[in-house]
This record gives sequence, structure tokens and C-alpha cells, in this order.
Amino acid sequence: MRLLQRPPLGTAERGWLFKVGTNYVLESRRTAARRGRLLDGRGERTMADPPRDPHASIEADERRRVVMAALARLSDKERVAILMREEGFAHREIAAAVGTTTGSVGTLLARALERLARETTLDRDAL
Repeated sequence: MRLLQRPPLGTAERGWLFKVGTNYVLESRRTAARRGRLLDGRGERTMADPPRDPHASIEADERRRVVMAALARLSDKERVAILMREEGFAHREIAAAVGTTTGSVGTLLARALERLARETTLDRDAL
């Protein structure tokens, strides 16, 4: 079926067919493993995650509020740099986004993180 839907590009049909077959078997095993984790041993009912502890939910919401408030108090440049860093952007990408040099991104991030830590500590102490 996959051969008819998306035929291989070029003349390596045998290798392509082997790869498609291998991927199909691996996909089937992953699907079976996921189903096994979600269903009980007999496959009769799904098992849901246990409900979250209400106190843990409240604490997580409060921590999120404190961090969001501290982020809002940072300059746009600092906030963008921190958020891009957390998303895995490289220093050159951060530098281009905030309008600075690659060499100064590390200093910008260090100062921004220090200020963010100070701001979140002040917010927590005020509670």
C-alpha cells in the first residue's frame, strides 16, 4: 500500500521496501507497548492518571504566577533572551533577535537570570 501511495524516488526499490517494512514493524511494537501501558492486563479498561494533589496544584499555580510577574518586570531584551535560551536557541540567534553581539549574549543572560532570581525571591518573600 505504501509503495502505491508514495513510491520511492530513484531505483532503490528493494532498500526502500526493506526500510518501510522495518519502520512498520517498529511502529507496531511501539503502538502495542503504548496500549499495554494504557490498558489493564486484560485490555478491558483504560487507566487514567491519578488526580493531582490540590495543594500541589495551588503551589504550582502560585510559582507560575510569581515567575510570570518577575518576567514581566524584566526589560524586553532580557525577557526575549531568557525565553529564547529556554527554547534552545543559539547565542547568535538570540543576538540577532535582541539586536546585540553574540559575545554580549552571555553577559545579558547572566544579568537577566540574576535579576529574575532576585525578583522571584522578592515575590515569594512578600507572600
